[in-house]
Amino acid sequence: MTKDLTVGRSDRVLWKFCLPLLGSIIFQQLYNIADSFVAGKFIGEEALAAVGNSYEITLVFIAFAFGCNIGCSVIVSQLFGEKRLKDMKTAVYTTLIAGGVLCLALMIAGLIFSRDLLEIINTPDNIMVPSEQYLIIYIWSLPFVFFYNIATGIFSALGDSRTPFIFLAVSSVSNIAVDILFVTAFNMGVAGVAWATLICQGVSCVLAVTVVFKRFSKIKTDEKAAVFSRKLLGKIAAVAVPSILQQSFISVGNIIIQGIINSFGSGVTAGYAASVKLNNLVITSFTTLGNGVSNFTAQNIGAGKPHRVYEGFKAGIKLVWVICIPIVALYLFAGRHLVYLFLDKPTDTAMTVGVRFLQIVSPFYFIASLKLISDGVLRGAQLMKQFMSATFTDLILRVVLAKVLSSFWGTTGIWAAWPIGWTVAMVMSVVLCRREMNFSGMKKNTDPPLCKAEKQV
Repeated sequence: MTKDLTVGRSDRVLWKFCLPLLGSIIFQQLYNIADSFVAGKFIGEEALAAVGNSYEITLVFIAFAFGCNIGCSVIVSQLFGEKRLKDMKTAVYTTLIAGGVLCLALMIAGLIFSRDLLEIINTPDNIMVPSEQYLIIYIWSLPFVFFYNIATGIFSALGDSRTPFIFLAVSSVSNIAVDILFVTAFNMGVAGVAWATLICQGVSCVLAVTVVFKRFSKIKTDEKAAVFSRKLLGKIAAVAVPSILQQSFISVGNIIIQGIINSFGSGVTAGYAASVKLNNLVITSFTTLGNGVSNFTAQNIGAGKPHRVYEGFKAGIKLVWVICIPIVALYLFAGRHLVYLFLDKPTDTAMTVGVRFLQIVSPFYFIASLKLISDGVLRGAQLMKQFMSATFTDLILRVVLAKVLSSFWGTTGIWAAWPIGWTVAMVMSVVLCRREMNFSGMKKNTDPPLCKAEKQV
């Protein structure tokens, strides 16, 4: 099933497209939440700290997979909007080949330097062994992570957000069951949690890639599509590389912050590991909705309808703010109960840290979500310099402030760095988005002047 995002009422089209994406990312996050839940509930606080500690490093690898996803998705969206179906197929094949090569290189580097990475972030001695176990097994699952992300990017580019949702819903629920089975019945500890994730991700990947190839076989073109194109690889890389840099630098920043957190002891690490899972669920969800806005933007720019981009921008903001209201209320008033989901018998330190993090960070989800929707427009329009400038500002501020403020206020100073970074970066992203896309002209005219992105196409 494909969906043309260039026709129909913009807000309805975007919401209908994005809501299954939201469901998909929620189920995808259940993989990591399930790992932490099972580790904390059925193994212990140190196991939770180990999973959370390794998770920050896995985000670096995920950044590369995400870059392949968004690079393929944006270019395929534009080609689909222009009805250049042969080139669209070639773009997909090119991404699969390049993604495979990149994945192999990362696996080799990860397996060689896994322990060094854990030492860099000051991993406490009492959780070093389980952290390394989890990380190494995760690295072996990278081919599934890469090709699944590319497949979901293709589905999104074609306007299909339901298929990946179905895959993830089934595999995520299965992951919880397999996690518990491996830990409680087979006594596999943290390694069992990692193996369960690998198996379920593998099933999702195989199903997704199979459906992609079946669907593409039904798309008829006048000529056979080339298997590889350097020109299209260049276009894909122009979007993918900045996205990879964005996500990887954010991950590196989080690793630096994780090192600061680890210096306060495993109790603080465990509390942060619980609360940051809840935070990442929200931020990743908003990032995915931003990706949906990128697909909407790319298709409409490809179809020569930039005025619909402004309508999609407004609809995207309404969507994320509607979602923010119940989440912020839940995190503010039920934070203690949520932390208990991950820790059976938490220490006072772990509980205090987890609750305080949510109380400080969650009210600013309205600001973070506005930034991510603006980022989605910039990325979909291939305005990557503007997109990266706001992102790196956020990252640099958070890392520097976490280090500086922690020396005065302890862990509270670390958590305060999140809202400050989000706020400054949001202002930059919104200003750049409105200026580059000529939103002011779109408000005044039914047929506005060309935005810079449309001129590039």
